[in-house]
Amino acid sequence: MKNAVTESYDDLNHRELFEIAYHTCNSVTMRCISLKLSQDVNKGGSKAILYSQKKTFTHIEALDDFLKITLYYNDGNADKLINNTQPLIRSRKDKWVSKKREIKTQILKNFIVQRKLDECANFVMIREISRKVYFAIGDARESAAVVPMFMEAQGASLVQLALNKWMSAAQRLPPEEKYPASHVPGILKNLMQIKKWVLNLISNNLDK
Repeated sequence: MKNAVTESYDDLNHRELFEIAYHTCNSVTMRCISLKLSQDVNKGGSKAILYSQKKTFTHIEALDDFLKITLYYNDGNADKLINNTQPLIRSRKDKWVSKKREIKTQILKNFIVQRKLDECANFVMIREISRKVYFAIGDARESAAVVPMFMEAQGASLVQLALNKWMSAAQRLPPEEKYPASHVPGILKNLMQIKKWVLNLISNNLDK
């Protein structure tokens, strides 16, 4: 079964609304299994597929005239899209317009950190080669390091230490071999803790 909603861009560009929708649909228990970003922030083409442990798929697509979110499900999750997700996206759209440009820029950079963490978690779960895991962790760490909103938040130093730890561990592994199964539970647990922290940081600043 599936259900879908659409949302107009109004005063936001295509990338801004896509990022807000990606974040709003996302959660600690979800993983991004597919992502494509349009090179032009003012045009459609960005797409993402999120998969949850409840065996639901959320397809987010920035079309030229509106953003579309489609939920594929096997149980009663359809109401959440209409009753919770869409109203929250609309509320965040309204608040986004009044935010200062510097705050918007920092939130957008935090969205990048969120997506990099999702990429890293997906690489670990499918046991990609260690080199890709290493660079995904590094991208998340470096993306966060240039965002004052991130680095000045309580707990940021612990997050960076954890990322450094797993990056160093990945660096010691054979780069072209699959990420070892023995490492998966530990890094996934830590990545989910970090993701929860990042999701809360972004939501708190989006909802102000």
